[in-house]
Amino acid sequence: MRFVPGFTMAAAVVFLIPGLVSAQDASHSVAGGGISVPGWVGAVDGGAQKAGQTINDTKLTKEGGVLHVTTGPAAEYWNPANKATGNYTVSATFTEAKYMNLNSHPHPYGIFIAGHELGTDQHSELYCAAYGDGRFIVRGFAPDPFQMNGRGEANDAVHKASGPGEPVEQKIALSVKEGKVECAINGTVVASYDKALVVADGKLKSTDGIYGVRFAHNTEGTVADLKMTKP
Repeated sequence: MRFVPGFTMAAAVVFLIPGLVSAQDASHSVAGGGISVPGWVGAVDGGAQKAGQTINDTKLTKEGGVLHVTTGPAAEYWNPANKATGNYTVSATFTEAKYMNLNSHPHPYGIFIAGHELGTDQHSELYCAAYGDGRFIVRGFAPDPFQMNGRGEANDAVHKASGPGEPVEQKIALSVKEGKVECAINGTVVASYDKALVVADGKLKSTDGIYGVRFAHNTEGTVADLKMTKP
């Protein structure tokens, strides 16, 4: 009989038992969850909805003008009055006070724009989000998910936490201008796309729409100075 080293056998077990890895990173419900910020609403991702989770399994509060988000399942939050059209920039400062506080690996958070039919199975939007390990991701729904930079990529502009439990801050901005859609993190444009690549079949119908914030599952952070500006 051929000898199989212990670590190889362990790896084989992981791959042979469906759901083992995902179970280790399951979306947890947040105690005392729900939205307590007047005018704001939210929705969790489709997979979480199918699992019976709702926005009440996450928590959105506000203190002194700063939003405090704790997820649960991955979620988006928005105020229906916050709409952007034409050329614009939506920006905010995100702070993860304790990096990886609720998870075993980095999870992203950021801004979304071009929101339509949010909270339904026909929702569409585009988001740019940062990880506390120096990566970022640009992704959307239309209503099926589509990726603009794969599963994410590293960029020196994205701040890195010094370690788990340490603070990390990201200034994120999504802009529509001069026929392009751009994401800037900490003052540096990390992704730029021709508008025709974003507004296309299977992607967005328009870059106009509602804007808000998005946090991946099992993540805690704050959002300050969320705003929309015109050129």
